[in-house]
Amino acid sequence: MSVQITFLGGAGTVTGSKFLVQHAGHSLLVDCGLFQGYKQLRLRNRQPLPVMPNHIGAVVLTHAHLDHSGYLPLLVKEGFRGKVWASAGTRDLCEILLPDSGHIQEEDAAYANRKGFSRHAPALPLYTEEDARISLKQIRTAPMREVFEPLPGWRARFMSAGHILGACSLLLEVGGRRLLFSGDVGRPDDLLMLAPESPADVGEHGRVDAVVVESTYGDRSHPPDELMEELAPALERVAARGGTAVVPVFAVGRAQALLHAIGLLKAQGRIPRALPVYLDSPMAIHSTELLAHHLGEHRLSAGECRDMARVATMTRTPDESKAIAQQHGPKIVLSASGMATGGRVLHHLMQYLSDHRHMVILTGYQAPGTRGATLAQLADAAAAQNSGGSAGRHMGNPTLRIHGQDVLVRAEVVQLHSASAHADGSQLMEWLRQLPLPPRQVFVVHGDQAASDTLRQRIEHELKWPAMVPEHGATWPV
Repeated sequence: MSVQITFLGGAGTVTGSKFLVQHAGHSLLVDCGLFQGYKQLRLRNRQPLPVMPNHIGAVVLTHAHLDHSGYLPLLVKEGFRGKVWASAGTRDLCEILLPDSGHIQEEDAAYANRKGFSRHAPALPLYTEEDARISLKQIRTAPMREVFEPLPGWRARFMSAGHILGACSLLLEVGGRRLLFSGDVGRPDDLLMLAPESPADVGEHGRVDAVVVESTYGDRSHPPDELMEELAPALERVAARGGTAVVPVFAVGRAQALLHAIGLLKAQGRIPRALPVYLDSPMAIHSTELLAHHLGEHRLSAGECRDMARVATMTRTPDESKAIAQQHGPKIVLSASGMATGGRVLHHLMQYLSDHRHMVILTGYQAPGTRGATLAQLADAAAAQNSGGSAGRHMGNPTLRIHGQDVLVRAEVVQLHSASAHADGSQLMEWLRQLPLPPRQVFVVHGDQAASDTLRQRIEHELKWPAMVPEHGATWPV
């Protein structure tokens, strides 16, 4: 019987990663992510999968970000009863992210019903906090680099991918075939996380039959400037004019990197030491505290973890979050979500977007169709205008739609191009080059069309390996 892989997400888009591997009547799902961004993508979250959840034998997670794990509560709710395999770091983060995701969905649905701006009556969450907590009971952990069996006779091994705490690449052996899933590959020069582990140690003769590689930044190179060099002048500007910097952050990874960078800038005297900082995301707060329990998986010492936790005032309750707006004078507010798709950051954007004294700082990839992507377009237009280009001269009065209202955007919007936790195109190519032998096929996934196709071309032209960008729902033999 042949081995087949079906691309149920992360194909032609950065979100919703789900890769179904089938052999001899058994099925395993690598990653179980939510779609984000454009409405037509988000609607896929409510469409049934082409395989019954109770026919999936196991799930293996490469890491905990919601575009890789956030569909799991719904999969369990709809009948999946198998084990979910993950690293210890991913398990610990899922215990934070998944209930929080369910809670935010419940809050957003309740708010939409109170305000009456949803097209659905009533608006319903995709899943609840309780659904998420139930799904956590099925998670089992496997140590890095040790072989485990997610299904009888299926052999798997995790390798560190950098990126965020617990993130892994996955080597899967089944039916005489060997598949390597990159997961999200981190940057070798990341401020917080260690460099990704080389895929060179893939065992048996060094041959893999197929590689499934991400391509989030497959069409670009990260700038040479470090995060602190981009961040410092932005914070200096907003502090000098007495404004608030609203920083939509990914609660896992970027929130901690930004906190660490802000702490270093204060220690170096590059921004005012007294500049108030708020971490307004319970999920980000819990994730920050978790770093101290996984020393050795990142660049921070125990002392640096403690120092980072002291950089900001941690606002855990809704009342504490609302009280931030009463604090006058310059300040920094780090709040989830990173693409401004939901959560507390939306309330801060509504509070500060319409005043030119304030600033929005974007810190990572912004999926098309998200509010973050709209703000990123405004940042690009402003940068072009400042450099003498014509873009942005006819922007008029830009607005951002939040909770059914069009909010005027007068605040300065800054995009940090050095803040991404993903490897760029050349770094992904270097990761692939470390394979000891050419694979029989490379599938380029988890990227927008332009990014994926650019990486595909580089793989074909520079490495001379067969590569393709699979379509959503396509099935291919391995």
